Amino acid sequence: MQRTTGWEQRLDRWLAPFVQALGRKGRDKWASLYVTGLLLPAERKSITPISARVAPEDSDQLNHFIAASTWDTAPLEHVLCEKADAMLGGDDAHLIIDDTGIPKKGKKSVGVAHQYCGALGKNANSQCFVSVTLARNDIAAPIGLRLFLPESWTSDRKRCDAAKVPTNVRHRPKWRIALDEIDRVIESGVRFGEVLADAGYGACGEFRRELSERNLTWSVGILRTQYVYALGTTIRLPRSAKLGRRRTRQLPSRHPVAADAFIERHARFRKLTWRHGTKGALSGDFALVRVLPADGPETIGHRHLPGEPAWLVCERRPDEMKYYLSNLPATASERDVVRSIKARWSCELVHQQLKEELGLDHFEGRSWHGVHHHALFTMIAFAFLQENRLRENKSAA
Repeated sequence: MQRTTGWEQRLDRWLAPFVQALGRKGRDKWASLYVTGLLLPAERKSITPISARVAPEDSDQLNHFIAASTWDTAPLEHVLCEKADAMLGGDDAHLIIDDTGIPKKGKKSVGVAHQYCGALGKNANSQCFVSVTLARNDIAAPIGLRLFLPESWTSDRKRCDAAKVPTNVRHRPKWRIALDEIDRVIESGVRFGEVLADAGYGACGEFRRELSERNLTWSVGILRTQYVYALGTTIRLPRSAKLGRRRTRQLPSRHPVAADAFIERHARFRKLTWRHGTKGALSGDFALVRVLPADGPETIGHRHLPGEPAWLVCERRPDEMKYYLSNLPATASERDVVRSIKARWSCELVHQQLKEELGLDHFEGRSWHGVHHHALFTMIAFAFLQENRLRENKSAA
């Protein structure tokens, strides 16, 4: 395929390792054409309008490559991780876990269900992707988009078969999908210093424990009802009664308290600046205190024993209070803790750009493989744009 413009030639060079990872001769043409179609300006970036622009005589072949073919995305995802790490990886990078919703009509598109859709801010008919974003110094690149399948889908094998869902795909909670994605990007060699997530993930104690067991640093949103203990809380065995079986279940020396009540009793708010933007200092009102989250083994009354020490943070906004936990060390400054918490905003901008600029939400196919092929190529196109932006900024410096 003959390329004439400078950016197209740069794209061909940049796509070379992805093309090699595809494995089969002939696929390189369709991959290059599809990414080109995503990058070109257009109102719709689904297969039909892309074909009309870049392959009007080969629309059936391009459609088959994206929507019908079952080629594995894993080798290309590995290359994407390597590219993103070369751009942004390091100890000061963040791995941001979130999800993004795509409103969808009908019931046959894979994963569509009546569920919370962040794009609309309410429950609606939609698809939901668990997303993984690598970010450093306010620059970000998406490296994972995995479709969440509600139980209404996985309990209906006939419906899954119609959407070509692999037989080994089962319903998993979003936090479990996120952990699998974290393991995948670590195995691909992506370097980062901290995992960030909102309360949709951080409110799950098992998610936090799994991150800690992987020796990962994390800062996550939680619910105001999250129980915590004061530092110094110890664990003891209750006194045994004179008669009856010996008591073996441990008890904490203090009662746990909900996060909002603990902040009210033990912390003071003060203004903290986490970074300086184009419009000046970004600051807010925060209260921080060291606690023991109730993340330990379950004890009497279905409550949990104290876990490892962490920072409990409350952000006071004009219309709400937001709560967070972070296992950053006690030696971390309050400003550093807040800076980590607020670094999560960059993934929201990535989701917006994936949809508005590259058509993540434009795919009109119904199959499991098709939606993941489309999502993967939007991430590849985004990474290409990001690398070019970084190179241009470096040249202008």
